[in-house]
Amino acid sequence: MNIIIVGIGKVGTALADQLVKEGHNVVMVDRSAEALARVSEDIDAIRLEGNGASITTQMEAGIKTADIFISVTNSDEMNLLCCLIARKAGHCATIARVRNPVYSNEIGFIKEQMGISMIINPEMAAATEISRILRFPPAIQIDTFAKGRIELLKFKVQPEFGLDGLSVMEIDNKLRCDVLISGVERGDEVSIPDGKFVIRNGDMVSIIASQTNSAEFFRKIGLDTHQVRDCMIIGGGTIAYYLAQQLSRMKIQVKIIEKDRARCDFLADVLGDTLIINGDGTDKDMLLEEGLQTAQSFITLTNIDEENVFLSLYAKDNSQAKIVTKINRIQFDQLISKMDLGSLIYPKFLTADYILQYVRAMQNSIGSNVETLYHILGNRAEALEFIIREESDVTNIPLSDLPTKNNLLIAAIMRNGKIIIPRGQNMIRLGDTVIVVTSQKGLHDIRDIVARA
Repeated sequence: MNIIIVGIGKVGTALADQLVKEGHNVVMVDRSAEALARVSEDIDAIRLEGNGASITTQMEAGIKTADIFISVTNSDEMNLLCCLIARKAGHCATIARVRNPVYSNEIGFIKEQMGISMIINPEMAAATEISRILRFPPAIQIDTFAKGRIELLKFKVQPEFGLDGLSVMEIDNKLRCDVLISGVERGDEVSIPDGKFVIRNGDMVSIIASQTNSAEFFRKIGLDTHQVRDCMIIGGGTIAYYLAQQLSRMKIQVKIIEKDRARCDFLADVLGDTLIINGDGTDKDMLLEEGLQTAQSFITLTNIDEENVFLSLYAKDNSQAKIVTKINRIQFDQLISKMDLGSLIYPKFLTADYILQYVRAMQNSIGSNVETLYHILGNRAEALEFIIREESDVTNIPLSDLPTKNNLLIAAIMRNGKIIIPRGQNMIRLGDTVIVVTSQKGLHDIRDIVARA
């Protein structure tokens, strides 16, 4: 497909890189020649300096033949204007990044009146991700499918769990929780395991299950599955605003520590149930005075990655809290993932994943769309949700007879509201929701799981 991206910051660059790798023709547009020059030469896309809201620039970028127009500049209004002009000048789908909370209750109206195909709010997406983790603190990461009924959860194997040295099949036979171990990270190695794969202490293990069965699994290995009762947040930015609202609805007590007095006044006005403290969240004495040692969860949401990293490490040494660390810069994700910083939240990756999901769904609008997409296992694999809307060469065949690609796992099937952890005799049927985990990136349709001769 022909895709135009306006705004070549971290999100725009990450999107361009992934879309080029998936075989799309990409034009990158930015007012800054320096921003375009910083993009790696490995990204084989056209670079165009210009104003993305200018009809002249859009025509030069190829808006007449574009399939998708994406605007991810730092200005919400600029993104909306770019998409509005693109809708008038071309006949393409339009995607805008809109972050200001002022617009959060008006997204439906804006989409309908302006004809925008998709609006993504990275800060709200990040807040939702964090609230999910605090609801179920044993997990380091939680991704959801089938409107929340199927979960992909990641946790670190500790000696007290009694899993060290057991194969995936032995764990299944021992615990009998109807969960599927779908991925293992061990150092720099990533595996999509079969039944003979042996788990070791320190492994980062991903499982797929229903909410009920995942909770049973964690209880059986000795982990408390209750949501946290309180939360200390460092940094009172937009993510903290959205997160405090969501946690309040979950009856979790929230305390936000923010340096800027004017921002504190604003948050105090709009977040009636939240305790707002005007202070320096990097002050160790202040953190202890405000109850760090007894806090059940600790979230670092400043705009400086170094502060977030050091604060999380300090909290880890001085509390038993569930720790969540926000990371802005995606260039160092491999390095940061090796540090014990609790759950890591990358708003830029979340934004790119939502947009990539939409792009792939557009490529096959009939048979079995990509309904949900997550990059998992250190960004080296994908978990995808498909809805089967027509018969094909993968339906009505026992999975044991289906010649799937290497490093690919059919992890779960939902049929008529029932969740099935599939075995060899199970089949994919019309109307099913199917979850696939694979290191084979770029799947657009359920038929792509088949190994072709």
